[in-house]
This record gives sequence, structure tokens and C-alpha cells, in this order.
Amino acid sequence: MLPQVSRQCSSPLLSLTCSIERFMFIQTETTPNDDSLKFIPGAPVMGEEGTAEFLDTRSALASPLAIRLMGVEGVSTVFYGPDFITVSKDSEHPWSIIKPEIYSILMEYFSSGQPLFRSAEDRENAGPQDTRILDTDSETVAMIKELLETRVRPAIMEDGGDIEYRGFDEDGSGLVKVKLKGSCRGCDSSTVTLKSGIERMLMHYIPEVKGVEQVLDPEEEIALNEFSKLEKKLEQGQSNR
Repeated sequence: MLPQVSRQCSSPLLSLTCSIERFMFIQTETTPNDDSLKFIPGAPVMGEEGTAEFLDTRSALASPLAIRLMGVEGVSTVFYGPDFITVSKDSEHPWSIIKPEIYSILMEYFSSGQPLFRSAEDRENAGPQDTRILDTDSETVAMIKELLETRVRPAIMEDGGDIEYRGFDEDGSGLVKVKLKGSCRGCDSSTVTLKSGIERMLMHYIPEVKGVEQVLDPEEEIALNEFSKLEKKLEQGQSNR
């Protein structure tokens, strides 16, 4: 989609800005999650600085662009990748209503030259560089991080998401803890991705790995518990008929 720009370009500087806006082509790609869309502006977003995810307006305050996107009615989360932005919405608002406003915000931002974050500290706090190999990492942990970074992360980013390394139980269960982000967060196929893809690969290359489990934020755990309670009530209601 190529959004149209209607404002007048009277000065040379404004004319240049309008020219950039006119010919900027923002592509969209679907993801495995129907409520997430991947927007590709044709310009770097995070570049080589990792990824960042905003789950609410409070966290989005770190980024002027994220807070504007979160202000669109129906938008629930915003995720920054190297060269894309994944926007997730609730199921009640159709993309046909939300997309035009997102296009407008992205066009304005990428033609303005504004920084993505308010400060370097905000950038640092937005997303950990979780797969960076540290001097204190064991050989096993270093191998896990390398596989996640080189084999898993690129594939998940193709779907508009990311994976975050959260730890490895080296002396006990042998479980690798990860967190799925972006479009993969609420995707129906996330369990398949986790078990059939990531777990199988890590266990194949690293014998010490016995399994992979997803770590949930407290807010996600609450939401899942409430959903589970609702499902049980519905099942009980049907069985009583």
C-alpha cells in the first residue's frame, strides 16, 4: 500500500520531506498470528541493536513511535525488529480500521527524522541483548545462545517475532527457558514452534539439553489462568445441559 500525502509543499525543505513521504512504500506481511501484522518500512528500525517489545503504554513511553502506535484503538502490543515493526491488536477491532492509522503514523515518523527512543537509557531498558555470549557462560550455555542467535532467531523474525533466552538449568532438569515475543507471543502455533522446532534442534546439537519451556510474564500468567477458568465454566455449563 502506498499512502497518499495531501499537504502542500511550499518551501524547498518541506518539498523534500513531502517527496520522501510520497515515494515511501510501507509493506505488510501476514504472520502465523491473525491478530499480528508485520510492517516493513523499507528503512532500518532497530538495525543491529537487537529488538524491543512494548506490552503496555507505560513501557511504550520510552519510544515516541511506540506510544503513538499504542494509542491507536485496538492495538495491544508493539514490537521492533531490525527492519520491521510488528503490531498486534485485540480480536474485536478489524485490520481494515486499524491499518490506515498505523500507515499514517509510520509515514510521519520515518519522514521526520525523530529518534526511535527518547534516550540511550530507554533503549538499553527496552530489550536485553540476551544471546550475547559472556565470559561467565559455560560451554553449553554459549552453544545454546549461538544456536538461538544464528538458527532460531532469524526464522522467528521472518514471522514478525523474536525469541529471548531466559536461562538454562545446567545442574538439574536440563531445561532451556525462553520467551517468545512479537507475533509469536499469542500465536496458536507457538507450542508447535517451541516443541517441534526449537526443542528438537537444541536437543539434537546439545545433548545436555533435555527440553525447552516458555517463560511467561506475570500478566500473561494471569490472563491464561482467567482464560482457563472461563473454559472450565463453559465446559461445566455444557455438561449440565
